[in-house]
Amino acid sequence: MRIAVLNWSNRHVGGSTTYLHAVIPQLRRAGHEMAFWHELDAPTDRVPIALPPDTPVWSVQALGIETAIARLRAWQPQLLYAHGLQDPQIEERTLEVAPAVFLAHDYYGTCISGAKSFKNPTITPCTRKFGLPCLAQYYPRRCGGWNPVTMVREFRKQADRLELLRRYRAIVTLSTHMQQEYLQHGLAASRVFKVHWGSGEEAQPAPTARRSEHTAVWRLLVVGRMQMLKGGRELLNALPHVIHTLQTDVHVVLAGDGPDRQAWEQLAAQIQAREPRVRIEFPGWLACDAIETLFANADLLVLPSLWPEPFGLVGLEAARHRLPVAAFAVGGISDWLRPGVNGYLASGAPPTARGLAEAIIACLNDSEIHARLCDGAARLSAKLTFDRHVDALLRVFADVTQKT
Repeated sequence: MRIAVLNWSNRHVGGSTTYLHAVIPQLRRAGHEMAFWHELDAPTDRVPIALPPDTPVWSVQALGIETAIARLRAWQPQLLYAHGLQDPQIEERTLEVAPAVFLAHDYYGTCISGAKSFKNPTITPCTRKFGLPCLAQYYPRRCGGWNPVTMVREFRKQADRLELLRRYRAIVTLSTHMQQEYLQHGLAASRVFKVHWGSGEEAQPAPTARRSEHTAVWRLLVVGRMQMLKGGRELLNALPHVIHTLQTDVHVVLAGDGPDRQAWEQLAAQIQAREPRVRIEFPGWLACDAIETLFANADLLVLPSLWPEPFGLVGLEAARHRLPVAAFAVGGISDWLRPGVNGYLASGAPPTARGLAEAIIACLNDSEIHARLCDGAARLSAKLTFDRHVDALLRVFADVTQKT
């Protein structure tokens, strides 16, 4: 099959491009011809997605829309595998080329801001159906910024996206939560599929000791973008209760960057000044190899997202290293985080620092429980393999192309 992958960027930006980095070579190894079509070469400070050497690549930014569409059409793809474009008008043009399948990495077409969260009176996941009433909620519930022009422009863009989604032959989601999100918005159940993501590599060997008995320190890891809805402030505010309950040292690494990093660093400095048993590091954005090392050396991944994560891919990346997770029960996280099996959940209605602290404590308060959670993470990784994901994905592709 000739499959053209469509994405807004050709660079590593987040979970969606991590997915593309894994799935494109896998589809190629399965015998399919692959091409890559994207809008922008941005952000330029991020590394490009690695592609098989002979993969055709077309950029709207470099070629212009007419040439980029013409070259995509000339390649004669049998299927487009789309992952979100910034301009709905460009997206509409691509849908004229070949049958298309869309993978929903976020709330594409179902939320004005894309955050699917209220910020007033407290940060809480939103379950509303997207539509005109969202405009009345936008300011009172602090769904986004204060600029009315931006609000109207983004509403129109998301409305256009939702209408375009009805033209895709299939919508693929990675969680039950996202499958229900699109069913709620009127997309046919026969075209909305849940296809679990799986780990891209085999689980790592069991470490000899996750916790150093010599230093008696628990090592917590957070990986992701540093902005309000990612919950870094809630995690930091949870630490005093964690160390006072556990009565042990805690070393926290927050890997990533973003607009709230400086504020989080200032709060971390204040906490460390009051709590000598806490050490907090901010190494910034790291390459994949460095992140793998952090996974291997941690005792617990904390996923403090306040917004309803569509899936929470980092949890499965951690599972490859037998690493349990503490998180809020929001979005698609509950699809793979089973309390008492591979971690613990805190209530997400609303998410609080105290609730997150209790979830962390539940994971670490007993060494035997922690060891059992590590084993549960390894079983999760063995069950949700990337081969199974690709096999299920190809069944969707075959169904779509056979009906063309």
